[in-house]
Amino acid sequence: MKLVDYYKDAVEKGYAIGAFNFCNLESLKGILNSAQKNNSPVIVAISSGALKYMGEEYIKGFIYASKKTYDIPMFFHLDHGKDYEICAKAISLGFDSVMIDGSALEFNENVALTKKVADLAHSHGVQCEGELGRLLGTEDEHTSQESLYTSPEEAKEFIEKTGVDSLAIAIGTSHGIHKFSGEPKLAFDILEKIQQQVPLFPFVLHGASSVSEQTIMDINNLGGTIKRAKGVPESMLEHACTKYNVCKINVDTDIRMETTRSLRKYFKEIPDSVDTKAYFGTVQKGIEELVTNKICNVFHSNNKAKE
Repeated sequence: MKLVDYYKDAVEKGYAIGAFNFCNLESLKGILNSAQKNNSPVIVAISSGALKYMGEEYIKGFIYASKKTYDIPMFFHLDHGKDYEICAKAISLGFDSVMIDGSALEFNENVALTKKVADLAHSHGVQCEGELGRLLGTEDEHTSQESLYTSPEEAKEFIEKTGVDSLAIAIGTSHGIHKFSGEPKLAFDILEKIQQQVPLFPFVLHGASSVSEQTIMDINNLGGTIKRAKGVPESMLEHACTKYNVCKINVDTDIRMETTRSLRKYFKEIPDSVDTKAYFGTVQKGIEELVTNKICNVFHSNNKAKE
């Protein structure tokens, strides 16, 4: 089954496939170990920054080794590709899916760029995700100083003109660790209007990490100085994927936070350790537990996904 087939299945049954970002071996194995143990499809997301950090040949090796090692539906996905060239590169490296993010462009320019990438992707049997609307915040090389909700009317036109397989929408989520200044709130009324315009079409939520208060407390108790962080409550994410057509939910900041918490905790408890396998092993285990919670208790891809 292709990723688009899982999207259709997710829309029909009311679940989401987690798209978890990685930038090293430990985070990748933590993500895939969880998906394997919980019999869940999974999207492994790589940002443009992570692609540069790890290197193209290493990424090719990660994709090959992962698909040889794990017996689960896995899809390697380019997150926030900013231009045609980076998407073309990802396709050539063996990615299963690419996101072209033209959300900073004027509508017609976004349409033209997204259609160009979608046409290329489809000619290689690769899925394409577009974005309409704008999320506040920073993630790697992706930055926006303002948020702009997705227009329901424009969403329909955008999908029809570009031929994308899924659409990232803006309903109040944001990138980074500080997602809300007040109480968390997502514009489900706008999501409902978008869904009315394009029934059964798969939507994507970016900037959807939950930023656990306990994890923040743990980090700060271990010497960190993270202040006023606030993420998207898991209850809202569960509502989005079980009641609406949100079938892909991105998780990056939570992975980073768990990595930080695990390392700080390990060195606090064993300050004289120089065993890299041991302390990176705790990172892998922590990420595996985090992903398992998302898969089983929030996205429900473990017991609803099509075999």
